[in-house]
Parts: sequence; structure tokens; C-alpha cells
Amino acid sequence: MSAASDRTNSNLFAALRAAFPNDLGSIAIETDSGLFYTWRDLDRASAMMANLLRSLGLPEGARVASQVEKSVEALVLYLATVRAGYVFVPLNTAYQSAEIEYFIGDAEPSVVVCSAANFGWVSKLAFKAGTRHVFTLNDDRTGSLLERAAHHSDAHEIAHVSEAALASIIYTSGTTGRSKGAMLTHGNLLSNAQVLKRFWGWKKGDVLIHALPIFHAHGLFVASHGALLSGSKMIWMGRFDPKLAVARMPDATVFMGVPTLYVRMLAEAGLNKQAVRNMRLFISGSAPLLIETFSAWQDRTGHTILERYGMSETVMLTSNPYEAKDGERRGGTVGFALPGVGVRVCGDDGAKLPAGQIGAIEVKGPNVFCGYWRMPEKTRDEFTADGWFKTGDVGRFDERGYLTIVGRTKDLIISGGYNVYPAEIEGYINDMPGVDESALVGVPHPDFGEVGVAVVIPRSGSRIDGDQIVAQLKSQLANFKIPKRCFVVDVLPRNAMGKVQKNILRDQHRELFQP
Repeated sequence: MSAASDRTNSNLFAALRAAFPNDLGSIAIETDSGLFYTWRDLDRASAMMANLLRSLGLPEGARVASQVEKSVEALVLYLATVRAGYVFVPLNTAYQSAEIEYFIGDAEPSVVVCSAANFGWVSKLAFKAGTRHVFTLNDDRTGSLLERAAHHSDAHEIAHVSEAALASIIYTSGTTGRSKGAMLTHGNLLSNAQVLKRFWGWKKGDVLIHALPIFHAHGLFVASHGALLSGSKMIWMGRFDPKLAVARMPDATVFMGVPTLYVRMLAEAGLNKQAVRNMRLFISGSAPLLIETFSAWQDRTGHTILERYGMSETVMLTSNPYEAKDGERRGGTVGFALPGVGVRVCGDDGAKLPAGQIGAIEVKGPNVFCGYWRMPEKTRDEFTADGWFKTGDVGRFDERGYLTIVGRTKDLIISGGYNVYPAEIEGYINDMPGVDESALVGVPHPDFGEVGVAVVIPRSGSRIDGDQIVAQLKSQLANFKIPKRCFVVDVLPRNAMGKVQKNILRDQHRELFQP
């Protein structure tokens, strides 16, 4: 049975393979180092790796953990794992030994793949935890994984799995407490990819600049699946280079990035309307996009960035419209619920709130994960009695149905009995002259329980004063919302996807008001 004709299999790879163009000799991926991979290369290489995994006698549902630098071969490893019916566990390349020890101990992978430079310490942790197979894979097409796979056949019948079979475990960033493994099924991932293909207008001839890491849902699922499911070529960037990204835009049609990538490209003199003449879509997510960046991109390129909202547990949930007939793309919002996805905003009593009121965002749909790996109690806690997933995000709908994310539930500050939403205060601070970006966190206070502390980055060449920022806020906001202190810093701590790590800021200032 050929991969392309197997329409009855719920394996995600079967759907991706069926979408490959008829001309398998055409280019699927072009790398920033000048390498070209055809669609036939992806098919053959994933078959060989899948056969290698199958030859190891792994148990059903075996996990394959990967902590390697971004490369086409790393993407092929993901495809091969899914193709063979196993469960892919991508791990952030920034994780160190204590973190890797936790993830290996929790996921109990049968196979671990790491870079050769880390083999010594990673293999010790893996073998100690009971992992039987550790391979290496480097970003220069070397490593024991490729050496072993080369001895296997390039023909492989895609494993038959149900929609409910696990395809991947994505560990949440762990900004607070113990990282949780979100279990995503073949059905979760395929349903979301199919919705996005239609909603974002993927079509024949599209070319994606793939500038994101592939240890995260944004780069691994949203970007890669989008291109693969539409048979679209990818321009592959091992590491993001803003000058190179701008230089390749005449050859591309789609770009996905986090806000910091757009900020860096705006600093390039070559970014103009001529450079983006063939682009049809710029998408931003994984962190809030400042209105200033949104507007500056419009002015420089004539394009309006499409902001969307998703999570590791759900992949994509909402999106600003792609088609003008469906509405404008509104900066500061994440648009409407995607087709087939339910999104509601609820109060503390669980009742659905009307437009304009801030509450907890809850979601439901075929894209929503099936639970946290080996955490049944946590899974039960995160779902409502009627089956909606509690995202932990706080937001509001406007009268037209656009959703705005106000912050995270864990970031909510309760000061003197009043709820303070950091995103609201940050918005006022970010609008002040000389301010580039801000973050507000809550810290313990003997009188109020919690108070806000603002941390602000000045714009290049600007000088700002923390006390003056606080004074200006007093003329704009209720007193209980005013931060007690404001610190001016050069940078904010961020994770790999550009999100500000507020837990670090809270820890830095936790003792500020303690007697």
C-alpha cells in the first residue's frame, strides 16, 4: 500500500505524505547553508529512520526524546517517529542537566537523541533512567542516528493508528512549578493543521520562511505542518538572521515569527515594500505583539501582521482574519475562535461573561489535548465539569467578538482585595515616551498582601525615570493599580519563544517590602 493512497489511516504522517506534490523531485526545503532537499528525500529519509526505530523492538507507545539543534534531519526525526507510530518528545536546546534529568525521568523515553557534544552527560542520565538507546544528531548531517538509519530500507508502510493515539508530548515551559507534559494525539494535530490550512489560505506555490525553533509547538507543528500539508516549499533557517530573512522575502510568501523577530527585522534598512512584494502573510504569536511593532510593520511594509493565540496544550485556538471580508486584523487582539473551536470567557463562579468583561479563558475542540502525562489529578483540575479546558489565561471579548488576552491567571495581582491585571498597566506604561517595553509583577506586601512592581526597558537613546513613570500613572489609573516601585533595566528575562519570564522578576523583587 503506497503512503499517498492510504486514506484510511489516522496517522498524522499519512495525511502529510498524501499532501506531497506529485513531482517528488521538486524542492521541499532549501537551507540557509545552500542545501536542497526534495520531497522524495523527506519521504525516503523518514522511512529509513522509521525502520531504524522499528528495528529496535520498542514497546507500543514508546517515547522518542530529542534535544538537538535545528536541522532538516531533526525535522525528519519527528516525522519518522510519528510515521512509525511512536511518541515524539522535543526538548528545548537550552535545558541543562538537572532539567534533562527531570524530563527523561518523567517521560521515560525508550530512545533519546542528543547532539554529539552533549552525549557524555545526556547518555549517563538516560541510561541511569532506563533508556536503552541513545543516538547523536548534529546540525551538520552527522551523528550515529544517521549512520544507523543509512543501513535501513527507504520503503516503509506508515503505522496504522487511531485519532486518539499519542503523537507527541510537549512539556510546558515550566515558568512556575513543575513542567507538565501535554499529550497531543494524531487527531489533535491533524485537525488543527487542516483548519489552519483553510483559514490562512495555504495554496500551491506558497513558500514559508521557517525561522522558528522546532522544539516548540509554534515551529514544529504550526509552521512545519502548514507547509507540509499544503505541499509548500520551506526556506529553512537554522538560526534566525534578520538580514537574511529580509533578503529571502522576495522568494517567499509566508513568514511566522515571535514578536522579537519582527522587532529585529524592523531594525534592518533593507526592510521595505519592495522586499516584501511577493509576501502574502505575516503571522505573529507565542508572546504579545506591541502595538508599536504592529504599526511600524504596517508603515514599513504595507502588510498587517496577523496575530493569533495558541498553547502547547491546544495548538492554535484563535486568529485574526486572513480574508478582508471576514474583518480587519486588529492589533492588540488575537481575533476570533477558529472554526470548530469553542472559546468562552468565564467569571469566578464559572458563568459565561458578556462582551467587555474580563475573565478566565476556557476552550473546547478537537485540537485540545487529552491531558497531562502521568498527572491525572492535574488533568482533572484543568478541565471544567462540562469538558472545557481552563487555559490559565485571562481575557475579554469586545462587542465584535475579537478576543484580547489580558494576562495569565497566575500573573493576577490581588492588592488590598482588588484585582490588578498586569497587561492593563503595562499598556499604559508602554505608551509613555521613551519606553520600549514593560512588565508588571506582584510581590508580597505586609499591608496589601500583594503590590505591583514595574520593570521597564527604555528605548534606544532614551532616558527614563522609574519614579516619573509611577507619578504619571497616578494621573491615569486608580490608586490600587499603581505599582509601588518601578525599575529601569536593559533587558527582561525571556524564554526561548520570547515570552517574559515573570517568575524570575517576582523572585528578584520578592523581598522588596518585607520587614
